[in-house]
Amino acid sequence: MTGKPALSDLSYRALPNFFYSEVPVAKYEKIKPVILNERLAKELGFEKKWLGTLDGLSVLSGQSSLAVEGPIAMAYGGHQFGHWSGMLGDGRAMLVAERKDAAGHLHELHLKGSGQTPYSRRGDGKATLGSAIREYIVSEAMHALGVPTSRSLSVILTGEKIIRDGYEPGAVLCRTARSHIRVGTFQIAAASGDSENVKALADFAIDRLEPSAPKYGPERYGYFLEQVSARQAELVAKWMGFGFIHGVMNTDNMCVSGETIDYGPCAFIDEFHPGKTFSSIDRNGRYAWNRQAEMAHWNLMRLAESLLPLLGQDEEMQMQAAEQHLNIFVPKFEAAFQQIMANKLGLSRNTINDDDFLNETFKAMTLAKVDFTLFFRRLTQQIAVNDFTPLLDLFRDRKIGEAWLSLWKSRVSNPDLEAMQAANPIIIARNHRVEEAIAAANNSDFDPFKKLLAAISSPFQERPEFADFEVPPSENEIVHQTFCGT
Repeated sequence: MTGKPALSDLSYRALPNFFYSEVPVAKYEKIKPVILNERLAKELGFEKKWLGTLDGLSVLSGQSSLAVEGPIAMAYGGHQFGHWSGMLGDGRAMLVAERKDAAGHLHELHLKGSGQTPYSRRGDGKATLGSAIREYIVSEAMHALGVPTSRSLSVILTGEKIIRDGYEPGAVLCRTARSHIRVGTFQIAAASGDSENVKALADFAIDRLEPSAPKYGPERYGYFLEQVSARQAELVAKWMGFGFIHGVMNTDNMCVSGETIDYGPCAFIDEFHPGKTFSSIDRNGRYAWNRQAEMAHWNLMRLAESLLPLLGQDEEMQMQAAEQHLNIFVPKFEAAFQQIMANKLGLSRNTINDDDFLNETFKAMTLAKVDFTLFFRRLTQQIAVNDFTPLLDLFRDRKIGEAWLSLWKSRVSNPDLEAMQAANPIIIARNHRVEEAIAAANNSDFDPFKKLLAAISSPFQERPEFADFEVPPSENEIVHQTFCGT
């Protein structure tokens, strides 16, 4: 058929069988595309015409594969909310293909909701339409914001009804990433008791992600640990700069490529509070907005533990190397976050730390219950006209707003408006809008979903036709909890 991609090997199969399991293709009587990401498809060299055929939709729904030897489910373990859970793996997912972009970078095509695998435990291996739409919207919103992330290629209805709280439409999401190797993948390799498994995985990940790494010895694996740490520091700084809360920063949800993956109970903050959580299962605030850097560092320590046998000839050398390479995380995160917040506030990085200014800003925002995104948006808007009334109107206690504004003015003489405009989005994927799109889609109305996608596609651009998407939720629209979808 015209445009059909050639079959190719999955490079992940070069790893020992321990790291994956064969899975059968799915079977559905009737599938229907909800959306195809044409721009991403083009970047990956897919022809639009082929993707929309039954042959293309069969691959995107998991009924066939572009892999010569068929699809596989990836094995990994993980700490979930701080507790070791042992083997987890792709319980409702499969790896079906690899594609190179124009720059020659390899991207994996990974399906979610494609059916049971050897790692499903007691699960059905399915995904709801709502969970697929949530991941599609938020991952594409993050991409538009410039945050490293997995991308969403398609959502396909399977024609099934999935039992969760009630019956919901079943769907399969196809996502892409440079790599789906997680910290938990290294953990399960280490837990096998075979250091050759750890070495094989590390060499595979380094060859895929770190072309500049040393070729041999402990320096090779120390370099890898340091690069992963640096990427995570910068990633979490970006999350926090946009008010994003991942929600489930378990080690099986942290990708060593530095891409955001697994959009379950994620959300963007509306009314600001540094200890904000949304996930219905995060009862103790482990993954709150202001703890995400701490938790990323904790996860990286688990990665370092897994890599210890590769980091030196004896235990003392291994521990010293691990500490050395992990120690870059805190200063990297602090530098990245301070620069992001300086850009958002139109200040220099030195100024933002003067007299604890940043903490004073967060304190004022918290006490006055200010909307996170709109606060920085209004500050950016009002600089040009020198009228800060709309900004002050956000503060439920105006005196707090006036005191903060006076403090800000004392720190800035010539705010960097260009940096502020590039750092402060006009539109984010607000929680109530995501829920609105999901509710409509569950009733076969995909217009709110597609309109929201159009709104978040250019988040820094002034577009009057999408002005409604700037508005925070009304009292009865506020989303207090988000759910995993499994």
